[in-house]
Amino acid sequence: MKPIFNLIVILSLFSFMSAKQVRQTVIFELELPDASLPDANDSLFLAGDFNGWHTADTAFCFSKDRKGHYVLKTKLLLGEHAFKVVRGNWQTVETDSMGGAISNRILDLEKQTGRSPLKVAIKVAGWADRFPRVPVRSTAAGNVKIIDSTFLIPQLNRKRRIWVYLPKNYEQNTQTHYPVIYMQDGQNVFDEATAFSGEWGVDEYLNSLPDHEQCIVVAIDNGGNERMQEYNPYPNKQFGRGEGKRYAAFLAEVLKPFVDAHYRTKPAARFTTICGSSMGGLISYYTAITYPQIFGQAGVFSPSFWIAPDIYPAAKKALPLLGQSGFYFYGGDKEGDSLDIRLRQMKLVLDKNETVVSQIVMDPEGMHQEQYWRKAFAPFYHWLLTLQSR
Repeated sequence: MKPIFNLIVILSLFSFMSAKQVRQTVIFELELPDASLPDANDSLFLAGDFNGWHTADTAFCFSKDRKGHYVLKTKLLLGEHAFKVVRGNWQTVETDSMGGAISNRILDLEKQTGRSPLKVAIKVAGWADRFPRVPVRSTAAGNVKIIDSTFLIPQLNRKRRIWVYLPKNYEQNTQTHYPVIYMQDGQNVFDEATAFSGEWGVDEYLNSLPDHEQCIVVAIDNGGNERMQEYNPYPNKQFGRGEGKRYAAFLAEVLKPFVDAHYRTKPAARFTTICGSSMGGLISYYTAITYPQIFGQAGVFSPSFWIAPDIYPAAKKALPLLGQSGFYFYGGDKEGDSLDIRLRQMKLVLDKNETVVSQIVMDPEGMHQEQYWRKAFAPFYHWLLTLQSR
């Protein structure tokens, strides 16, 4: 009965997916008070869950109409979308009139059906770079250090800041070796002062655990506007060449050997995990299925599988090599983009290898934001501890 059941599930998923592929034409119109008018050479963009939060995506660039208004006409999948207006990077993201951070804008196209094109007016009150930046106090715990602020990625000929969290009694427990988690978007892992929209608080959470549940965490900063390419293993018409294969090779062939040589790790794949969210979730999953002999588990939070359809046949091809790999998928029901369907599709692939462990957790209130991934980290880590203790 199992093959028949799986066939029914697959057919229902694809039927549901087809229904969800309906796109709505949306016209975004900006209202810009004098204080928020852009500079003469500025371009204005939408960055949201529909484009991997890319801050300079030419497909979501505003243009001026005959009246001099900034307008963007596009098509979005039905569902709920989160976004903000930016002027090319997060240093120039929109703010309130006092320069304070604002919540993501939300557009629920499921509630707007029947109105095409849908016009959405956006009033931008200010920009982050036009207000004196008040220094944010570092929230990183004392046992979080910088390995190197200019660590070389030879595969890409770039340098990047690398963080390391060492267990709170690492210096005292000199005979203890620890599992390691490698995390993407390192700016958001430990420190509010460097985070774009809130940190995960991984250090505070791990410090609350007993010694025998501790691990080492290595966090790699993203490359800003290079993030979309570095975290995508495949070329994309919208975002250009994919550099993810070389980035994954850096993690497996350069960074992990360095960490194992300089810290007391448990180097086996069983004790080595890779983790990330959004585009970071995509590259973490790709790295885990490409180097299963190195990364035995993956925490895949709200992955941007939509941008990389080739990830499904890649997972199918890698399946015989995955052994006892473990995959923890997290998604929010309010993220849109049929995320739950995409995760279930991937789990169906993984389930064909009975030795692979995979789990999907969907948060009914979850959105594509750090605060939800922060909350989801503790259940993921508990799952990880259980898996590693088998």
